[in-house]
Amino acid sequence: MHARDALWAIGVLAHSAACMASPGDTAIIPGWHLQSALHAPLNLTELSLPAVQDVSSWYRVGSRATVMAGLIANGLYSDTDLFYSNNLQAVDQTIFRSPWLYREELTLIAPRKGQHVFLVTHGITSRADIYFNGHQIASNSTQQGSYGGHRYDITSLIQTGKNAVLIQAHPTNYLRDFAQGFVDWNPYPPDNGTGVWRNVELKQTGSVSISSPRILTDFIGLESDNVTVTIKTDIKNHEAFAVRGVVDGTIQANDDAFRTVAFSRQFNLAPYNSTTLCIDVLLKDPQIWWPAAWGEQPLYTVQANVSIGKNEISDIAPRTQFGIRHITSQVNSHNGTEFNINGSPFHVRGGGYSPDMFLRFDLERLRTIFRYMLDMGLNTVRLEGKQEHPELYDLADRMGMMVMTGWECCDKWEAWEYNEDAKGVKWIENDYSVAEAAMLHEAAMLQAHPSMLVFLLGSDFWPNDRATEVYMNALHRMDWSNPVIASASKRGYPKVLGPSGMKMEGPYDWVPPNYWYQGKLGGAFGFGSEQGAGVGTPEMSSLQQFLSPQDLETLWRKPDAAQWHMGKNDSIFAYRTLYNKALFARYGAPTGLEDYLRKSQMMDYEATRAEFEAFGTRQNASHPATGVVYWMLNSAWPNLHWQLFDYYLRPAGSYFGTKMGARLEHVAYDYEACAVYVINHSLHARGTRIVTVDLIDLHGKSLAHLNITTDTNPTASKEVAVVPDIKKLKDVGFLKLTLQDPVQGTVLSRNVYWLSAKTDRLDWDNSTWFATPVTKYVDFTALNQLREAAVSASMKIFSKHDSTLAEITLENTSDVPAFFLHLMIVDETGVELAPVYWSDNYITLFPQEKTSVTVEFDGKKKWMAGMTGANVGKKVIGNR
Repeated sequence: MHARDALWAIGVLAHSAACMASPGDTAIIPGWHLQSALHAPLNLTELSLPAVQDVSSWYRVGSRATVMAGLIANGLYSDTDLFYSNNLQAVDQTIFRSPWLYREELTLIAPRKGQHVFLVTHGITSRADIYFNGHQIASNSTQQGSYGGHRYDITSLIQTGKNAVLIQAHPTNYLRDFAQGFVDWNPYPPDNGTGVWRNVELKQTGSVSISSPRILTDFIGLESDNVTVTIKTDIKNHEAFAVRGVVDGTIQANDDAFRTVAFSRQFNLAPYNSTTLCIDVLLKDPQIWWPAAWGEQPLYTVQANVSIGKNEISDIAPRTQFGIRHITSQVNSHNGTEFNINGSPFHVRGGGYSPDMFLRFDLERLRTIFRYMLDMGLNTVRLEGKQEHPELYDLADRMGMMVMTGWECCDKWEAWEYNEDAKGVKWIENDYSVAEAAMLHEAAMLQAHPSMLVFLLGSDFWPNDRATEVYMNALHRMDWSNPVIASASKRGYPKVLGPSGMKMEGPYDWVPPNYWYQGKLGGAFGFGSEQGAGVGTPEMSSLQQFLSPQDLETLWRKPDAAQWHMGKNDSIFAYRTLYNKALFARYGAPTGLEDYLRKSQMMDYEATRAEFEAFGTRQNASHPATGVVYWMLNSAWPNLHWQLFDYYLRPAGSYFGTKMGARLEHVAYDYEACAVYVINHSLHARGTRIVTVDLIDLHGKSLAHLNITTDTNPTASKEVAVVPDIKKLKDVGFLKLTLQDPVQGTVLSRNVYWLSAKTDRLDWDNSTWFATPVTKYVDFTALNQLREAAVSASMKIFSKHDSTLAEITLENTSDVPAFFLHLMIVDETGVELAPVYWSDNYITLFPQEKTSVTVEFDGKKKWMAGMTGANVGKKVIGNR
């Protein structure tokens, strides 16, 4: 927002006069009075007149709030209560079956001759009627869809003094409307996301308006002293006479005010005409944008104005940031999509993102989520029909997080005539216009962001030919330069796009670690667009926030019972049956809740580590694994599965399994071939590496020891050893793999497995779309008889701005392994702090082994560091 934009926004909020001082000003309507249509006057025309209706008793909400978000903010509901046990189920749905009204009064000055004012929407869920000063300016036949952005001319309706905006948001139906739904991820919110969830703005221009710039470059991934940037922008003459003018502005490197290049282009516009201007700008010594693990994220800012007459500003384009980078995709000979960024193969390691259930947006929470992703070694976030606010993409640009975006599955979005699996109402004529408006708006918002990797036109199914044409024309109109793929599955495709090169073969529920190495279904080959073992069990601190004591008992005492916090209650994923069957068989029946949770974290750690390691080991195989998106990254509400960290931002077993398996340089074990692999996901790391292999039994006795000197190359993996001794194990053994850089003298990866001589036996012939049955489980029950180990621990505390940074040193002074040590930072009540950033956790130490880990957290309050383990008692390490 420009400085004067901010002043105008403040003026609107305070009902200040003279707040529309200059053409080019843009202001967000800062808040709304919210009320159910059941409790408001029926005459909306009259209700939208200023100063005729007292709405002071209505609920006051911010600039963007769904109905439920607004009611929670006003104390009618508490998400703490809603999320506890099955309380959400008891919410009375009656009030949400009628429209809701959003009303605001603004103090404005009537525009002078040559000035124009527009009301701008960015999507209202899911249908809306809009009134301004007693006039209906849009109906719900036009203002449709969560992503339907439109601009309405209200110039003639504005009066000096009080003005009123009224929006009637109609109840959302996921099967009928182009909304933002949740399928089977979690129970539906009571309001189905209805309301003004994105900002509504007022925009003032002069005679000529200008769009947001769209940015193209001639950079193709090769080093160059110069790059040509093409700025494309649409201008429109709103007058009945021809206009002459100029579009001018600058491109500036964000980190260097002296690296600024000016540009200018003259134009002539006939009455009421519009045109697109293309302006080429030469940048010398360009700074190249890279994904986070591969380099820096330098950004440039485009500022553009349109002037008419004697340098009279008519409009100011929104500041637009871009980065110089080049992305391509192709489908290889094995029908797998491969991405390249700046000329290098980009192996996607991602997770499926979910917004908050009530579509509340918290930038700091998102910053933590992205930081968690980078900490885990992930490089891509997938938004399946969950396009967010502009702040998400700005943050992704700055943090180097790649974004896969596209439309969602299973409801109205995929209800084309050929698709009998979709439950949504089949598309009719008007739906194509709604879809076009959504694509135009989202493409315009996303086009310049260097973090954009790909747009998926469908998820489970591909768009029909007409929808494909609509989507592609809209993307072309917005100068989309990134890959476009038909869908996230290989079920079919429109001819104009060809095969997607992505597979959606599951699993979504628990499978054993060796599943990923067998070359079938969701195994480590090709591009897995959404898949995982369905894990993500929270630890005790989080469980006690949303489960009742009875729920906690059910969790481990009734393994086949439905769980309200698993997913939509009529979904097959409402049960932990498959998961619990494996846990009880592999680790033994739990003796209590703490024992159940410890074994759950072991299962979760195994599951995520194996998936990411398998795809890493096969990244340059003869049938390569080109990418994988874990289902899911996070949850919309407190959940028991499908997450790499829980709703309260506490990492657990699934997080640290991923962090181990997705390391930039890593050493991993192939469960099927008993082989050891060196994995290199980096862009520059190369040279000699030393791999150390140690196998011991439960008593600490050495069974095998290997030292291998090898070499590594960027974005490649290789097999370096086989460990046949594993087949000789009598019960359970521990395999430790260490990867070292002998030149730097650093340990790049330390990785410990608990293994049996046999692996889980899978029944591939009876696989379903969500899992493959196991006919014989490995037996890890001997772990329950591990002798107690003694571990000493010390803590050294450092300062780091507003955070506490500490190093914890652990030493196993026993002659037996210390298994699955869980380190925690808790507050004075014993609740784990979050967010928290550990260099490693859930650690297994060999006899007489010593290691150190670091942790960063907000330590301004009282805290305590503690440790527990499978065969180690609880221990306090440090406190403040």
